[in-house]
Amino acid sequence: MIKVLITDKLAQEGLNLLNSTEGVEAVVKTGISEDELAKTIGEYDGLIIRSGTKVTAKVLANPGKLKAIARAGVGVDNIDVPEATRKGILVMNTPGGNTLSAAEHTMALILSMSRNVVPACNSLKSGAWDRKKYMGNQLSGKVLGVIGLGRIGMAVAKMAKGFNMKILGFDPFAAPAKAEKLGVEVADELEEIFKEADYISVHVPRNEQTLNMIGAEQIRMMKPTVRLINCARGGIINEDALYNALAEGAIAGAALDVYPMEPPENTRFTEFEDCLVTPHLGASTREAQIDVAVEAAQILVDAIEGGPVRNAINAPSIAGAIPLIVNQYAKLAQRIGALLSTIAPGHIKDVEVQYRGSIAEMAVEPVTLGFAIGLLQQHFDMPLNMVNVAVLGKERGISIDETKNTEAKDVAASFSAKVVTDRVTRTVTGSVFGQTLPRIIEIDGFNVEMTPQGAVLVIFNDDKPGVIGSVGTICGRHNINICTMGVGQKLQEQKAILAVSLDKEPDAKAVEELGKLDFVNEIYVCRLD
Repeated sequence: MIKVLITDKLAQEGLNLLNSTEGVEAVVKTGISEDELAKTIGEYDGLIIRSGTKVTAKVLANPGKLKAIARAGVGVDNIDVPEATRKGILVMNTPGGNTLSAAEHTMALILSMSRNVVPACNSLKSGAWDRKKYMGNQLSGKVLGVIGLGRIGMAVAKMAKGFNMKILGFDPFAAPAKAEKLGVEVADELEEIFKEADYISVHVPRNEQTLNMIGAEQIRMMKPTVRLINCARGGIINEDALYNALAEGAIAGAALDVYPMEPPENTRFTEFEDCLVTPHLGASTREAQIDVAVEAAQILVDAIEGGPVRNAINAPSIAGAIPLIVNQYAKLAQRIGALLSTIAPGHIKDVEVQYRGSIAEMAVEPVTLGFAIGLLQQHFDMPLNMVNVAVLGKERGISIDETKNTEAKDVAASFSAKVVTDRVTRTVTGSVFGQTLPRIIEIDGFNVEMTPQGAVLVIFNDDKPGVIGSVGTICGRHNINICTMGVGQKLQEQKAILAVSLDKEPDAKAVEELGKLDFVNEIYVCRLD
């Protein structure tokens, strides 16, 4: 008998699925304390939670027969995922359950802004009858800029097509092939959306690349009739810049469902009639709650019974089943992927990996997946792993061509990855020396040797005297120690590369100072941990 514990309120449909599944016993204990959960968790094979339950290291200290945790929802910040992974416990979520609800809420805000629904309603309730003041705009023929072409962004685009809107899409990472099939015109540059769109809706994860993606500079590019919508994550649209634009009448309106801090401490946007604010209602529909409950119940039972594992945030430890050298190459490949995600900017068009020498004779799927994790991670909210990275990459139109050549070149074994974007083509090659020492040995045809660890600085530069001294001087001035350094040259082209591992990541001022050196052509900083 499989015992499943549910500690947060779950839609009845999810409970019905569990209770109707032969060999499964569902136990509901909502409002359970951390101490009680820690004492009893080992009695259950599975756990289903929402945001209320905290699955801490204390809870997981003695997990007993617990095999899997399912989160009915997207966020897993209330689960100690590293500890669960160490204990061999699978953690899953339900990212697709709220797609339609979030997309519909986006459209509801667009329509409400266009027809002045909220201020007109409030006006009429106060006793006024002012039809002229609340003259609206129709959506047909307008340009909707969709930033982020994942599940929700594509659902919004499909719905907006039903209103005869022109869809201009942009994805910071890669536009799926189905975007063009749906009739989405994919922009090459984000500035196209800022300049041409009548409505702009953001659907990207919040990370270093997307935080404050839309600020004062971007808003100045926009039409004065533009309306901005954020149902993704707070902080993607800079709130100060948005407030000033609304106060100055520089844009026609805005709608916010998410905020950098929730609930927001500052309610200043409520003073504008042309700004709609809702309390993070994107996933708040009965249907979405039913969908995530049913999905959580199903994926949990499937995983425990040995069926397909879906929506995994982590994966049970399999290190013991993989040869040591393959594990080492998987770690190296993940760091090469992370490096390429930084030094190969633009939309990804093609990805290739090649194995040479002795590693080509082995089962290398974990290595390719490790590379994909490093390459794609910054473009997703959820942690990527060996289970989910291939599926999520495929959804974004990314496939990896893999080749093997057992004939060694330069070293006994090597892993090489090439990424082609709409801007550059980059190739990075690495090897593992002595079974345990990962090294990058080539970048874009430059022979270098660098330790792929910690903070890494890569400079493409003109080949001239004084490069190393100038870079070292600036690093020293900013209290940055150089750990390892690789220098490569192409004498005929008079070009060179400097690949440096540092003891800490340089701040913006240090990078700016380095970038001003007259021999620097390109400069990149990446964290390889």
